[in-house]
Amino acid sequence: MAAVTAVEVELEIQLLLQAIYHRYQYDFRDYAMASLKRRLPVAAQRLGCRTISGLQEAVLHDRHTFTALLQYLTVPVTDMFRDPLYFRALRESVVPVLRTYPSLRIWIAGCSSGEEVYSFAILLREEQLLERTMIYATDINPESLAKAEAGVYDVDRVRQFSGSYRQAGGTGSLSDYYHAAHGAAVIDKSLKKRIVFSDHSLTTDSVFAEMQMVSCRNVLIYFNRALQNRVISLFTESLCRKGFLGIGPRETLRFTTDAPRYIEVRRDARIYQKLA
Repeated sequence: MAAVTAVEVELEIQLLLQAIYHRYQYDFRDYAMASLKRRLPVAAQRLGCRTISGLQEAVLHDRHTFTALLQYLTVPVTDMFRDPLYFRALRESVVPVLRTYPSLRIWIAGCSSGEEVYSFAILLREEQLLERTMIYATDINPESLAKAEAGVYDVDRVRQFSGSYRQAGGTGSLSDYYHAAHGAAVIDKSLKKRIVFSDHSLTTDSVFAEMQMVSCRNVLIYFNRALQNRVISLFTESLCRKGFLGIGPRETLRFTTDAPRYIEVRRDARIYQKLA
């Protein structure tokens, strides 16, 4: 059997994404092709399919296969206080402005399994802002959302986050915000009271209510240029005047159509502020 060419692989991927869109209304058609070429062959192999075309057939006829495939398409990998510089910059450059609002709405887009959401909640608790804040945590992966809402993580893994918490400017001990039970770390219920978890697709859904901050980190790198523009425009519409936008360390607004609508607050932490 002749080897599959790069062109044929791209065609298989495009047909798979079209099938997913029409069958399940999840739109991955503008995800970066380079990333899809790395992840989909691995997904096909692990899901028992010899080819991406075989994966397409399985996905079309079995919703469980599609749910399993989402774990590869959405890359649910995150940590608490990931990139501590980002959270320290929030304390130093964003929190002083947030204090001026009587109430706050913060959107964590692409929240994955919730570690970043709880990092925000802890930071806001320590800055005496959590009780007047609603945090909206969204993702397209139902399994990730369920894990995020449960707030239960491997206890050894959470202990490893303590160093990042301290580097991020934590004022107490990370263990103050969870309790250990049966080898797991269970996030304190008081943090969850100010969090709303919701299914939301950045590729197809509309804006949320007016936000003082949007944090969407390490998500844009998986989108092509057209989808990056679409998503940044979505965030711009969601932000209030002088609202803040935080993105990942390898991401930038520089080449997006909405770039002129922002100023760079912290270049080292990729934090921007919407112009008035």
